[in-house]
Amino acid sequence: MKLDTSNKQGMGIIAATFAYILWGLLPAYWKLVEKVPAFEILAHRILWAFVFMIALLLVTGKVKSYLTELKEIIQDWKKLVSMILASILISVNWCTYIWAVNNNHIIETSLGYYINPLVSVLLGIVVLKERLTFWQYMGILLALIGVLNITLHFGTVPWIALSLAISFGLYGLVKKTVKLGSVTGITTETLLVCPIALLYLGMLHNQGSGFFDFSVSAIPFLLMGAGVVTAVPLILFASGAQRLPLTIVGLLQYIAPTIALILGVSLYKESFTSVHLVSFSFIWSALILFSLAKTKPLLQLEALLFKKAFWKTKEPHKNF
Repeated sequence: MKLDTSNKQGMGIIAATFAYILWGLLPAYWKLVEKVPAFEILAHRILWAFVFMIALLLVTGKVKSYLTELKEIIQDWKKLVSMILASILISVNWCTYIWAVNNNHIIETSLGYYINPLVSVLLGIVVLKERLTFWQYMGILLALIGVLNITLHFGTVPWIALSLAISFGLYGLVKKTVKLGSVTGITTETLLVCPIALLYLGMLHNQGSGFFDFSVSAIPFLLMGAGVVTAVPLILFASGAQRLPLTIVGLLQYIAPTIALILGVSLYKESFTSVHLVSFSFIWSALILFSLAKTKPLLQLEALLFKKAFWKTKEPHKNF
């Protein structure tokens, strides 16, 4: 039994790790189509992701079960509204990310996805009334200092990072209320916005300004491939998340922004100043503190700080 659990977790770690590696490498893919406007790339990403998911459902013989789930979504107006909202939020997130990468803001996208877990926590406090430990609050404070440091030194709010973090945080919150599988989720999300994407691409075609044609150039194939690079990591992630505890998934998620940061600095030569280093250091410290916040040593230290004896409560953070 223990061996089966170990094998299950091992496969989960491999699947989730590959998902985050692929997400981390996405900037390199979008750079291949950087001359294409972000909205056009987004429209193709939505269209071809939907086509890929339909093909996957056909190959796996799950079209009938998907249609049953889709019918349930349509009949439940709360689920339908949630899915529409999720579709809009993920589209905003995708478009912001593509635009940022192709306008030399890869480092700021990395910052956004480092901040994202903390935004999700704040949403949990505000919306779901979740309670945090003292050290988790300290982690959020450190992250806020990091963002303020960039804002004060550069005289501008890092809107790309915050837009990515907030849109993906809200997307996660909405998805938490719907509780659908990844295949059903991404198929439905792309289905809902696919008509808009098709209308936009049709308009570009009529104007003769679109980049997609039937020539032998690489651009059309790369735009079609946008659907694959969108869907495959999501499927791998879902496979990994089902086999792993949230603590491991939470640690693995920092692979993607770390790879993106390395790409931005080393491959694409984006400026990484001392201001960035200080801000990232605050945010990295926040993430470390947040990850360790519920470990026994920090909970005991929290109890000492608030003059609570260890033997009086097993969960001192609940009294904070």
